[in-house]
Amino acid sequence: MTHDLKKALTGISGILVTPYDAEGEIAPGKLAPVIDRALEAGVHIPVVNGNTGEYYALTNEEACTMVREVAGMVDGRAPLLAGVGRGIRDACALARASADAGADALMIHQPPDPFVSPRGTVDYVRAVRDASGGLPIMLYLRNDAMGPEGIARLCEIEGVMGVKWATPHPLNLARAISAAPDHIVWVGGLAEVWAPPLYAVGARGFTSGLINVWPERSVAIHAALDAGDYAQANRLIAGMRLFEDIRAEEHNGTNVTGVKAALMAIGQDCGATRPPSAWPLTERQQAALDQFIAENRLDQLSEEPA
Repeated sequence: MTHDLKKALTGISGILVTPYDAEGEIAPGKLAPVIDRALEAGVHIPVVNGNTGEYYALTNEEACTMVREVAGMVDGRAPLLAGVGRGIRDACALARASADAGADALMIHQPPDPFVSPRGTVDYVRAVRDASGGLPIMLYLRNDAMGPEGIARLCEIEGVMGVKWATPHPLNLARAISAAPDHIVWVGGLAEVWAPPLYAVGARGFTSGLINVWPERSVAIHAALDAGDYAQANRLIAGMRLFEDIRAEEHNGTNVTGVKAALMAIGQDCGATRPPSAWPLTERQQAALDQFIAENRLDQLSEEPA
Protein backbone atom coordinates (compact mmCIF):
# COMPACT_ATOMS: atom_id res chain seq x y z
CA MET A 1 0.00 0.00 0.00
CA THR A 2 1.31 3.45 -0.92
CA HIS A 3 0.95 6.18 1.68
CA ASP A 4 1.28 9.96 1.55
CA LEU A 5 3.96 10.22 4.24
CA LYS A 6 4.05 14.01 4.33
CA LYS A 7 0.29 14.17 4.86
CA ALA A 8 0.45 11.45 7.52
CA LEU A 9 3.03 13.44 9.47
CA THR A 10 0.54 16.31 9.73
CA GLY A 11 -1.80 13.90 11.48
CA ILE A 12 -1.35 12.07 14.77
CA SER A 13 1.96 10.34 15.42
CA GLY A 14 0.86 7.65 17.86
CA ILE A 15 3.75 6.67 20.14
CA LEU A 16 3.25 3.02 21.02
CA VAL A 17 4.23 1.53 24.38
CA THR A 18 6.61 -1.40 24.56
CA PRO A 19 4.84 -4.27 26.33
CA TYR A 20 6.62 -6.57 28.79
CA ASP A 21 5.66 -9.96 30.17
CA ALA A 22 5.64 -10.97 33.84
CA GLU A 23 9.41 -11.54 33.74
CA GLY A 24 10.05 -8.09 32.27
CA GLU A 25 10.92 -9.35 28.78
CA ILE A 26 9.49 -7.59 25.74
CA ALA A 27 6.15 -9.05 24.62
CA PRO A 28 5.33 -7.33 21.30
CA GLY A 29 2.21 -9.41 20.63
CA LYS A 30 0.38 -7.60 23.42
CA LEU A 31 0.35 -4.51 21.19
CA ALA A 32 -1.92 -6.05 18.55
CA PRO A 33 -5.26 -4.85 20.02
CA VAL A 34 -3.76 -1.44 20.84
CA ILE A 35 -2.57 -0.97 17.25
CA ASP A 36 -5.82 -2.24 15.78
CA ARG A 37 -7.95 0.14 17.83
CA ALA A 38 -5.68 3.11 17.10
CA LEU A 39 -5.73 2.52 13.35
CA GLU A 40 -9.46 1.87 13.31
CA ALA A 41 -9.98 5.18 15.14
CA GLY A 42 -7.99 7.02 12.48
CA VAL A 43 -4.53 7.51 13.99
CA HIS A 44 -2.39 8.48 11.03
CA ILE A 45 1.11 7.16 11.74
CA PRO A 46 2.12 4.69 14.47
CA VAL A 47 5.56 5.16 16.00
CA VAL A 48 7.69 2.35 17.42
CA ASN A 49 10.74 2.90 19.65
CA GLY A 50 9.68 6.36 20.75
CA ASN A 51 10.00 7.69 24.27
CA THR A 52 6.56 6.40 25.29
CA GLY A 53 7.94 3.10 24.00
CA GLU A 54 10.74 3.35 26.62
CA TYR A 55 13.34 3.46 23.88
CA TYR A 56 16.16 4.27 26.27
CA ALA A 57 15.25 1.30 28.48
CA LEU A 58 15.58 -1.16 25.58
CA THR A 59 18.66 -2.90 24.31
CA ASN A 60 19.36 -2.37 20.62
CA GLU A 61 18.42 -5.99 20.00
CA GLU A 62 15.07 -5.44 21.71
CA ALA A 63 14.47 -2.28 19.69
CA CYS A 64 15.21 -4.20 16.48
CA THR A 65 12.72 -6.87 17.51
CA MET A 66 10.08 -4.26 18.29
CA VAL A 67 10.30 -2.59 14.89
CA ARG A 68 10.07 -5.94 13.10
CA GLU A 69 7.07 -7.08 15.14
CA VAL A 70 5.21 -3.76 14.97
CA ALA A 71 5.73 -3.56 11.20
CA GLY A 72 4.08 -6.95 10.92
CA MET A 73 1.14 -5.90 13.07
CA VAL A 74 0.61 -2.62 11.21
CA ASP A 75 0.79 -4.65 7.97
CA GLY A 76 0.73 -1.69 5.60
CA ARG A 77 -2.46 -0.15 6.99
CA ALA A 78 -0.57 3.08 7.79
CA PRO A 79 2.98 4.34 7.35
CA LEU A 80 5.29 3.29 10.19
CA LEU A 81 7.72 5.70 11.82
CA ALA A 82 10.65 3.97 13.56
CA GLY A 83 12.66 5.63 16.29
CA VAL A 84 16.46 5.33 16.26
CA GLY A 85 19.16 6.92 18.37
CA ARG A 86 21.84 6.64 21.09
CA GLY A 87 25.44 6.08 20.00
CA ILE A 88 26.11 6.31 16.28
CA ARG A 89 26.78 2.58 15.82
CA ASP A 90 23.61 1.55 17.64
CA ALA A 91 21.64 4.18 15.72
CA CYS A 92 22.94 2.96 12.37
CA ALA A 93 22.33 -0.69 13.23
CA LEU A 94 18.75 0.08 14.24
CA ALA A 95 18.26 2.21 11.13
CA ARG A 96 19.26 -0.76 8.96
CA ALA A 97 16.97 -3.08 10.91
CA SER A 98 14.10 -0.61 10.61
CA ALA A 99 14.54 -0.35 6.85
CA ASP A 100 14.70 -4.14 6.55
CA ALA A 101 11.50 -4.44 8.61
CA GLY A 102 9.64 -2.16 6.22
CA ALA A 103 9.50 1.10 8.19
CA ASP A 104 8.47 4.04 6.03
CA ALA A 105 10.59 6.67 7.80
CA LEU A 106 12.95 7.14 10.73
CA MET A 107 12.48 9.36 13.76
CA ILE A 108 15.98 10.28 14.93
CA HIS A 109 16.11 10.95 18.65
CA GLN A 110 18.23 13.95 19.54
CA PRO A 111 21.66 12.56 20.54
CA PRO A 112 21.99 12.34 24.35
CA ASP A 113 25.79 12.47 24.28
CA PRO A 114 27.12 15.14 26.71
CA PHE A 115 29.36 16.55 23.98
CA VAL A 116 26.92 17.20 21.16
CA SER A 117 27.91 19.81 18.58
CA PRO A 118 25.59 21.19 15.90
CA ARG A 119 27.94 20.18 13.06
CA GLY A 120 28.50 16.78 14.67
CA THR A 121 24.75 16.31 14.74
CA VAL A 122 24.65 16.97 11.00
CA ASP A 123 27.18 14.15 10.52
CA TYR A 124 25.13 11.92 12.83
CA VAL A 125 21.90 12.44 10.89
CA ARG A 126 23.61 11.83 7.55
CA ALA A 127 25.21 8.60 8.79
CA VAL A 128 21.90 7.29 10.12
CA ARG A 129 20.12 8.19 6.89
CA ASP A 130 22.76 6.42 4.82
CA ALA A 131 22.61 3.32 7.02
CA SER A 132 18.88 3.06 6.33
CA GLY A 133 19.40 3.24 2.59
CA GLY A 134 17.89 6.70 2.41
CA LEU A 135 14.63 6.49 4.37
CA PRO A 136 12.92 9.85 5.00
CA ILE A 137 13.86 11.45 8.30
CA MET A 138 11.86 13.05 11.11
CA LEU A 139 14.13 14.89 13.54
CA TYR A 140 13.11 14.69 17.20
CA LEU A 141 14.13 17.87 19.02
CA ARG A 142 13.73 17.96 22.80
CA ASN A 143 16.25 20.79 23.14
CA ASP A 144 16.26 23.85 20.89
CA ALA A 145 19.46 25.37 22.31
CA MET A 146 21.27 25.17 18.95
CA GLY A 147 18.99 27.98 17.80
CA PRO A 148 17.03 28.48 14.59
CA GLU A 149 20.07 28.57 12.32
CA GLY A 150 21.46 25.34 13.73
CA ILE A 151 18.08 23.66 13.38
CA ALA A 152 17.80 24.97 9.83
CA ARG A 153 21.14 23.33 8.94
CA LEU A 154 19.74 19.99 10.09
CA CYS A 155 16.59 20.55 8.06
CA GLU A 156 18.69 21.16 4.94
CA ILE A 157 20.10 17.61 5.05
CA GLU A 158 18.83 15.60 2.11
CA GLY A 159 16.05 13.29 3.24
CA VAL A 160 14.92 15.30 6.26
CA MET A 161 11.17 15.67 5.88
CA GLY A 162 10.02 16.91 9.25
CA VAL A 163 10.76 17.95 12.82
CA LYS A 164 9.05 16.71 15.95
CA TRP A 165 9.20 19.86 18.10
CA ALA A 166 9.18 18.76 21.75
CA THR A 167 10.12 21.95 23.58
CA PRO A 168 7.55 24.28 25.21
CA HIS A 169 8.80 27.32 23.30
CA PRO A 170 6.31 28.30 20.56
CA LEU A 171 8.21 31.48 19.68
CA ASN A 172 11.42 29.50 19.13
CA LEU A 173 9.42 27.17 16.90
CA ALA A 174 8.21 30.16 14.88
CA ARG A 175 11.81 31.33 14.45
CA ALA A 176 12.94 27.86 13.37
CA ILE A 177 10.12 27.61 10.84
CA SER A 178 11.13 30.96 9.38
CA ALA A 179 14.79 29.94 9.06
CA ALA A 180 14.28 26.41 7.70
CA PRO A 181 13.37 25.15 4.21
CA ASP A 182 9.70 25.40 3.28
CA HIS A 183 9.20 21.67 2.70
CA ILE A 184 9.69 20.73 6.36
CA VAL A 185 6.67 19.42 8.29
CA TRP A 186 6.69 20.75 11.87
CA VAL A 187 4.92 18.37 14.25
CA GLY A 188 3.87 19.28 17.78
CA GLY A 189 5.91 16.89 19.91
CA LEU A 190 4.37 17.58 23.32
CA ALA A 191 1.08 15.71 22.86
CA GLU A 192 -2.46 17.07 22.88
CA VAL A 193 -2.16 19.68 25.63
CA TRP A 194 0.51 21.66 23.76
CA ALA A 195 -0.96 21.16 20.30
CA PRO A 196 -3.01 24.41 20.14
CA PRO A 197 -0.17 26.85 20.91
CA LEU A 198 2.21 25.00 18.60
CA TYR A 199 -0.46 24.93 15.87
CA ALA A 200 -0.86 28.69 16.31
CA VAL A 201 2.72 29.32 15.12
CA GLY A 202 2.79 26.77 12.31
CA ALA A 203 3.01 23.20 13.60
CA ARG A 204 0.64 20.66 12.11
CA GLY A 205 -0.22 17.35 13.68
CA PHE A 206 0.95 16.19 17.09
CA THR A 207 2.38 13.20 18.90
CA SER A 208 0.25 11.25 21.33
CA GLY A 209 0.61 8.62 24.03
CA LEU A 210 -3.12 8.83 24.72
CA ILE A 211 -3.74 6.84 21.53
CA ASN A 212 -2.71 3.68 23.39
CA VAL A 213 -5.75 4.14 25.64
CA TRP A 214 -8.23 6.55 24.02
CA PRO A 215 -7.39 7.08 20.35
CA GLU A 216 -10.87 8.36 19.53
CA ARG A 217 -10.31 11.44 21.68
CA SER A 218 -6.95 12.16 20.05
CA VAL A 219 -8.51 11.92 16.59
CA ALA A 220 -11.33 14.28 17.61
CA ILE A 221 -8.81 16.84 18.90
CA HIS A 222 -6.86 16.62 15.66
CA ALA A 223 -10.01 17.11 13.59
CA ALA A 224 -10.92 20.22 15.58
CA LEU A 225 -7.46 21.73 15.20
CA ASP A 226 -7.36 20.99 11.48
CA ALA A 227 -10.71 22.76 11.14
CA GLY A 228 -9.35 25.76 13.02
CA ASP A 229 -11.87 25.20 15.82
CA TYR A 230 -9.65 26.00 18.79
CA ALA A 231 -12.61 26.26 21.17
CA GLN A 232 -13.66 22.68 20.41
CA ALA A 233 -10.08 21.45 20.55
CA ASN A 234 -9.55 23.06 23.95
CA ARG A 235 -12.82 21.60 25.25
CA LEU A 236 -11.75 18.13 24.18
CA ILE A 237 -8.27 18.64 25.65
CA ALA A 238 -9.75 19.77 28.96
CA GLY A 239 -11.55 16.42 29.14
CA MET A 240 -8.30 14.45 28.89
CA ARG A 241 -5.88 16.83 30.58
CA LEU A 242 -5.88 14.94 33.90
CA PHE A 243 -4.29 12.00 32.09
CA GLU A 244 -1.45 14.21 30.86
CA ASP A 245 -1.11 15.87 34.27
CA ILE A 246 -0.51 12.46 35.87
CA ARG A 247 2.07 11.63 33.20
CA ALA A 248 3.94 14.87 33.85
CA GLU A 249 4.47 14.26 37.58
CA GLU A 250 7.76 13.27 39.23
CA HIS A 251 9.84 15.21 36.69
CA ASN A 252 7.95 13.44 33.88
CA GLY A 253 8.92 10.10 35.46
CA THR A 254 5.33 8.85 35.35
CA ASN A 255 4.98 9.60 31.63
CA VAL A 256 4.91 5.97 30.51
CA THR A 257 3.68 4.76 33.90
CA GLY A 258 0.40 6.59 33.43
CA VAL A 259 -0.15 5.04 30.01
CA LYS A 260 0.66 1.50 31.12
CA ALA A 261 -1.41 1.82 34.30
CA ALA A 262 -4.35 2.96 32.19
CA LEU A 263 -3.88 0.04 29.82
CA MET A 264 -3.96 -2.34 32.78
CA ALA A 265 -7.13 -0.69 34.04
CA ILE A 266 -8.95 -1.21 30.72
CA GLY A 267 -7.90 -4.85 30.44
CA GLN A 268 -4.97 -4.50 28.03
CA ASP A 269 -2.07 -5.28 30.34
CA CYS A 270 1.23 -4.29 28.71
CA GLY A 271 3.29 -4.84 31.85
CA ALA A 272 5.17 -2.47 34.11
CA THR A 273 7.79 0.11 33.16
CA ARG A 274 11.52 -0.33 33.56
CA PRO A 275 13.60 1.81 35.93
CA PRO A 276 14.36 4.68 36.13
CA SER A 277 10.72 5.27 35.15
CA ALA A 278 8.48 5.34 38.24
CA TRP A 279 6.44 2.19 38.85
CA PRO A 280 3.72 1.80 40.00
CA LEU A 281 1.65 4.95 40.34
CA THR A 282 1.22 6.22 43.89
CA GLU A 283 -2.13 5.59 45.58
CA ARG A 284 -3.14 9.20 44.91
CA GLN A 285 -2.12 9.04 41.26
CA GLN A 286 -3.86 5.69 40.74
CA ALA A 287 -7.06 6.96 42.35
CA ALA A 288 -7.09 9.97 40.04
CA LEU A 289 -6.45 7.75 37.02
CA ASP A 290 -9.20 5.32 38.06
CA GLN A 291 -11.65 8.22 38.33
CA PHE A 292 -10.60 9.49 34.89
CA ILE A 293 -11.14 6.06 33.37
CA ALA A 294 -14.52 5.60 35.04
CA GLU A 295 -15.81 9.07 34.13
CA ASN A 296 -14.91 8.52 30.48
CA ARG A 297 -16.02 4.86 30.48
CA LEU A 298 -12.67 3.80 29.08
CA ASP A 299 -12.90 0.51 30.95
CA GLN A 300 -15.69 -0.29 28.49
CA LEU A 301 -13.47 0.66 25.52
CA SER A 302 -16.29 2.98 24.49
CA GLU A 303 -16.22 4.88 21.23
CA GLU A 304 -15.73 8.63 21.26
CA PRO A 305 -19.22 10.17 20.92
CA ALA A 306 -19.97 12.08 17.75
